[in-house]
Amino acid sequence: MPIYEYVCPKCNLKFELKRPFSESSEDATCPQCHTSAKRILSTFASFSTDESGLTTSIAGSNPCASCGATSCDTCNL
Repeated sequence: MPIYEYVCPKCNLKFELKRPFSESSEDATCPQCHTSAKRILSTFASFSTDESGLTTSIAGSNPCASCGATSCDTCNL
């Protein structure tokens, strides 16, 4: 069963629910304040490490998510 992410417009809680695909477009009830919540787009991050220990991002991920640089000018991407 797919996992869908929701955000509550009242209390801003982000939560996940396992739901059948047939219910994928329906709103969900916030478990904290019981307000109707809309589904949000889920994102993911994926990284790969080579033999030398160098970690790089792979498709579908944000390449800057784990960046330790103090400026984007030093980025090697």
